[in-house]
Amino acid sequence: MKFGRLSALLIALLLALAACGGDDATTTTGAAIDTTNGTTSGEVTKVAFVYVAPIGDLGWTYSHEQGRLAVEALDGVETSYIENVPEGPDAERVIREFAQAGNDIIITTSFGFMDPTLTVAAEFPDVQFVHVSGYKSAANMSNIFGRMYQPRYLTGMIAGAQTESNIIGYVAAFPIPEVIRGINAFTLGVQSVNPDAEVRVVWTNTWFGPPEEKEAAEALLDAGADVIAQHQDTTEPQKAAADRGAYSVGYNTDSRSFVGDSLLTAPIWNWASKYVPLVEEVRAGTYQGDESWWGGLDTGVVDLASYGPSVTQETIDLVEAKKAEIIAGDFDVFCGPIIDQAGTEQVAEGTCMEDGDMLGMSFFVKGVVGEIPAG
Repeated sequence: MKFGRLSALLIALLLALAACGGDDATTTTGAAIDTTNGTTSGEVTKVAFVYVAPIGDLGWTYSHEQGRLAVEALDGVETSYIENVPEGPDAERVIREFAQAGNDIIITTSFGFMDPTLTVAAEFPDVQFVHVSGYKSAANMSNIFGRMYQPRYLTGMIAGAQTESNIIGYVAAFPIPEVIRGINAFTLGVQSVNPDAEVRVVWTNTWFGPPEEKEAAEALLDAGADVIAQHQDTTEPQKAAADRGAYSVGYNTDSRSFVGDSLLTAPIWNWASKYVPLVEEVRAGTYQGDESWWGGLDTGVVDLASYGPSVTQETIDLVEAKKAEIIAGDFDVFCGPIIDQAGTEQVAEGTCMEDGDMLGMSFFVKGVVGEIPAG
């Protein structure tokens, strides 16, 4: 499985040449070798991460970077990463360069990296590839993700209890099932405590687009929203809400220290809870290379951020009780009856959506105001 080691300098130079304008490659080295975890004395397991946005986005990529730092702290592990990699041909080139540089594990962290990862995985059967948020796998390529819809439902409960205008804005990236699923889960949470509230959606068609995210949030605030939620990678929607005296629900990380107490809470990622055992299993030779993993609140990979001071204890108690039900398996979000925007029953009472249906979700539930663009 191991390739000849290149120096950290050579890796950085290769990746710098491979990246297009502004992309940065960084390599770090972990502590001394731990010979009890499946490696031979003197060997280092090399793990590379491919990021779609800068690690300073305080959102999606920042959350993965915290996972990388936890992996880096493992004995006998060397990590490297490259940020700002566009989805498409550039991604395939960067992933291939990481494989050629002798990495044992390559983790790609955006939906649009799925096919490039699959292509390169076929070329390097002795390298383990891990793709985040996709659905394709191979003998040496896993797909992993978290059931973010579970904490999104809980944040919807908080937003529904907090709104006074009964208009909640949602700044959304791309109309893919992941984002649609999150909007629906959030809306179902809103309506569980406030059936009169609606969730208005504006699309930006970008994961990392600070100006577009801010403008979308401002348009929603102009339309009467007093709470702004998001599926975006920066804190700009939250800042726009704070500037207008409105509340916000963040995403990815707890950004209260950057936004302030206008932040009600956020559904957040804890990638270390998956990355660390995954790397340890690869080092021990016990990892199943074609894993398809979708972890929920019970695994710790997804969770809620801290509660803002404006969230009442009554709401906190309600949310914590529902969270405990989800973790215990006594409740899940997409169980019927679920009615779509057109009034059609999508999930009958007493039944729940299968994972495949959730992963391909293409409709909005009742309570969402907005359209899913064709294609």
